[in-house]
Amino acid sequence: MSDLFYLSEEQFNRIKKYFPYPHGKPRVDDLLIISGIIHVLKRGLQWRDAPREYGIPKTLYNRFVRWSKMGVFDKIFSALVEDGGKPERLMIDATHLKAHRTAASLLKKGMYPALSEERKVA
Repeated sequence: MSDLFYLSEEQFNRIKKYFPYPHGKPRVDDLLIISGIIHVLKRGLQWRDAPREYGIPKTLYNRFVRWSKMGVFDKIFSALVEDGGKPERLMIDATHLKAHRTAASLLKKGMYPALSEERKVA
């Protein structure tokens, strides 16, 4: 039995309008890519450990980063929440990660200038 994850056609049809239109070269199937991205995120895998059935891991990673920056996932989540109506139950995720000690110096080094400016104002 395969433990791969694939969105159904119905699920994919609900979200495919939020993906950007391809420009230039034909791109790898969006259904395959989004299924691979979900598989990696659900299982907490590194991109390089994604099963080959989803294609090249670098493609999954690049598409995830590009779509994240474009707000594709925000649009999908917002639309799914609006379509769902009033929920019977709300859940809050309390997951947290410990930051590495060098992360504190990123503001001082100007890695996040917009955040640095907000702190100066506050």
